[in-house]
Amino acid sequence: MLGDTLLDSSPTRESVLKGVHWLISLAVGIVGFLVGYFGLPLIETPELRVLITQSTIIGVIFLFYALILCYVYSDSKHNHLSTWPWMIIVLLLNLVGFLFYLFYSAAKTGDWKRATLPIAYIFEIIVIGVMVIVPLIYTDALPKAQLMTFLIAPPPPPPPPPPPVKAAPVIVHQVSMQELMKAPTVIPKTIAKVKDVPVQTANVGVVGGVAGGVPGGQMGGIMGGIIGGVMGGPPPPPPPPKAKTPVRIRVGGQVEAAKLIYNPTPEYPPLAKMARIQGTVRLEAIISKDGTIQDLKVLSGHPLLVKAALDAVKQWRYQPTLLNGEPVEVVTEIDVNFTLAG
Repeated sequence: MLGDTLLDSSPTRESVLKGVHWLISLAVGIVGFLVGYFGLPLIETPELRVLITQSTIIGVIFLFYALILCYVYSDSKHNHLSTWPWMIIVLLLNLVGFLFYLFYSAAKTGDWKRATLPIAYIFEIIVIGVMVIVPLIYTDALPKAQLMTFLIAPPPPPPPPPPPVKAAPVIVHQVSMQELMKAPTVIPKTIAKVKDVPVQTANVGVVGGVAGGVPGGQMGGIMGGIIGGVMGGPPPPPPPPKAKTPVRIRVGGQVEAAKLIYNPTPEYPPLAKMARIQGTVRLEAIISKDGTIQDLKVLSGHPLLVKAALDAVKQWRYQPTLLNGEPVEVVTEIDVNFTLAG
């Protein structure tokens, strides 16, 4: 319909864009969509919705670009104008080149509708596109941030950091022994004399005291301090007693089973009963000095049976195990059997 109403170049209103032109432009638009769909992930990794939107925009641009070129090619052939120069101009200048061609062809043919009507429709398409895309962006139907990065050129990369400033080299002059042993070349005329100033000590003390503060003077005080520190000082405190580590022995499960005085039967888990699961759960237990279960570890067994075995064995009680007449802790293994009747 667009070719029949606008893009006509003869008084007979013969359509400039034929069916083959539309097929070529559609194929170019599909190629543009595929280029955007497979090429944009090489630059960045957008979301799938953003990638499809950007690829569709690229495909539409390729479609209209191909339609413009097909129109210029067909119309210039029909009006006997310079086809290839105008194809190159439109290829380089895009929409601006197409507008130049419309004015040129209208001036050559004397039909100014050829220029005014396409320009009006191009302007209407741009306005409608802006009216459709802008509300979609502001209502979050289209991703605003990523579309803006697609439509606006990214800023240039920051400049590289300046090279580090080189530190000034430190010149170290090594002095040899020969230079140290050389005699001075200039002898000073006067040499300052250094006078020894006697050190005056103030008489500090109390009336009736002794020198050094202890009987026997200063030497007596020093010797008394040394002898008192070596001979008369209090002895060092004894080290704290070490904590006794609990005695723990390992006994076989059958030996400890004989000392079992209270062993409630574990409840069969309903889920394991429905699944017809049976077997043995093996546990490692630490029996305290008073016969209670202190710690339990699972060695083997079906996961559906383990919890019931742990809950039951925690309530078991044993007779205390004696070693040299004293109760000790025992490490043993306990087997809990789960068997379905019938």
